[in-house]
Amino acid sequence: MLVNLLLLLESMSSTGDSNSAEFWTKVRILFKPSPAVVHFILTNFHWFWGLVNNSLLQDIFMRFVLTVRINLVPDIPTYNTKYGYLNWESYYNISYYTRLLPPVPEDCPLPMGTKGKAVLPDPDVLLEKFFKRRVFKPDPQGTNLMFAFMAQHFTHQFFKTRPGVGGGFTKALGHGLINGEMYPPTVSNVPVDMRYPPTIPPEHRLAIGNELFGLVPGLSMYATIWLREHNRLCDILKEEHPTWDDEQLFQTARLIVIGETIKIIIEEYVQHLSGYLFKLKFDPSLLFKEQFHYSNRIAVEFVHLYHWHSLMPDSFLINGDDVPYSQFLHNNSLLIHYGVEKLVDSFSRQPAGQIGGGQNFNEHILGVIKSLFRESRADRLRPFNEYRKKFDLKPYSSFSELTDNVEIARDLEELYGDIDALEFYPGLILEKTHSNRIFGESMVEMGSPFSLKGLFGNPICSPEYWKPSTFGGETGFNIVKTATLRKLVCLNTKWCPYVSFNVPRDEDEPKPKNEL
Repeated sequence: MLVNLLLLLESMSSTGDSNSAEFWTKVRILFKPSPAVVHFILTNFHWFWGLVNNSLLQDIFMRFVLTVRINLVPDIPTYNTKYGYLNWESYYNISYYTRLLPPVPEDCPLPMGTKGKAVLPDPDVLLEKFFKRRVFKPDPQGTNLMFAFMAQHFTHQFFKTRPGVGGGFTKALGHGLINGEMYPPTVSNVPVDMRYPPTIPPEHRLAIGNELFGLVPGLSMYATIWLREHNRLCDILKEEHPTWDDEQLFQTARLIVIGETIKIIIEEYVQHLSGYLFKLKFDPSLLFKEQFHYSNRIAVEFVHLYHWHSLMPDSFLINGDDVPYSQFLHNNSLLIHYGVEKLVDSFSRQPAGQIGGGQNFNEHILGVIKSLFRESRADRLRPFNEYRKKFDLKPYSSFSELTDNVEIARDLEELYGDIDALEFYPGLILEKTHSNRIFGESMVEMGSPFSLKGLFGNPICSPEYWKPSTFGGETGFNIVKTATLRKLVCLNTKWCPYVSFNVPRDEDEPKPKNEL
């Protein structure tokens, strides 16, 4: 309330000179609550948020959250992974990731600028000391594998930038039937480029829209669910518009699927991550009167931030069977053998690992993080504290302030020499977590602006697109506006399993389809 009053007084000031503007900026900064205070408010006071969530105040708060968060990320791409200065390529050439901060200049005396050691730590040493799991640490928020695979499936769709790919799509995939159930086709029927080990026979290689989706059955499961949903939507649209050809049915169903995805991600996925009592809301019209640029270019910092591989467990419990990594990776036969329903039920019940705090990455996935270090250093990402400042966060003054683990703080001091030389990704992962939360302050304060700007920056959220006709009429529009994870699964399966981004509580029981 005090901050709002100060903003009102500032707007009433009629002097208009630079001294006045500077004064009010200092006053606003002085009274601005810290991220820790904001987080405490948003995760406590049930009675207050109960009132907000059931009144017009929800729209006011949601608009405020959106405008505050998205303004931390530039509307127009500035730098990219090739150039460290403003240039036309950064805006025009979308084959490159954009980046928030320019790279560490090549003529700096040290790898991270002017502070730290002359040589960055060996990635293998970092992995062994700070990332390798000693014992599985489940996420205290109750995050499960259904969430983990949604994170992987969702981000692989948007974090795919391949400069060698030409314009346009080259193939449109159909689907296959196995025991009367719809699954993606195999590469033996549809010749597309998928990344499978040579030991996997063609008839077991599912052909999906991303060449990496054959990596784990969790990705194939989501791809199958969305395939079924797309075809279900086509059937609905065909009844509504019998004169439409297949291409228009396909294109309109795709728009509905995009809308459903964003709705589920914001109101369930991001809601779960935040731990907020305030209910997030997907309503693009909240931004129609704001100055907003509809573009969802992906920043390289967001790609690095989103390496949440510590979510993965040490083995996978499917319908009572303990499946090790050796039998899980690239094994789509698990999807066919157990079926979508049992995979959803099993993944929804198995806890995922805590992301923040360190020392929680299964050894089978450490190679991915090693590659990330190689990419980060090739891109010359700025130190972690530089990004803290970019997102209006106070830079850490020591490693002991960053982490509450004395041993980790001591080893970081020895390896990096200076907190201002700490690399971006280790800072995010090793930062002390919020109490009983999945990760720490920086991951929330940096990840949230990227996420919300990218989601609401999708063209379907613009005034030109956000209307019934875009989605084939009111029926399609309502499907988008009422989408939930439970509906997505249960309208495309024979029976409705337990489905959630949280491990079940005692009161959580599968509901019949007529209760959706």
